[in-house]
Amino acid sequence: MGGKIEDYFLGLLENIFISIYLPPETKIPRLIIAISKLDGIKFFLQIAWENKCIPNEKYSTLSEHLQEIGRMLGGWKKGLESLQKKKTPPPNN
Repeated sequence: MGGKIEDYFLGLLENIFISIYLPPETKIPRLIIAISKLDGIKFFLQIAWENKCIPNEKYSTLSEHLQEIGRMLGGWKKGLESLQKKKTPPPNN
């Protein structure tokens, strides 16, 4: 289980790092992958906690940090989406 969480965590870091250096119009797909990796970490962390592999206090702390990371990634993605909408001209009717 720990190995699975580690793999997802490394995937999360990799996709965030790559997103930093991509042009704005190509960042969103990488951020979506990063968000899915974060969701995987949350899922496996919860399973580990339910099986008493992680103490309550540590699980609570980790969950709070993961939620904050999720808010930051979601905000980044939302900001990029709003930039794309501003750049896209309205269709001519």
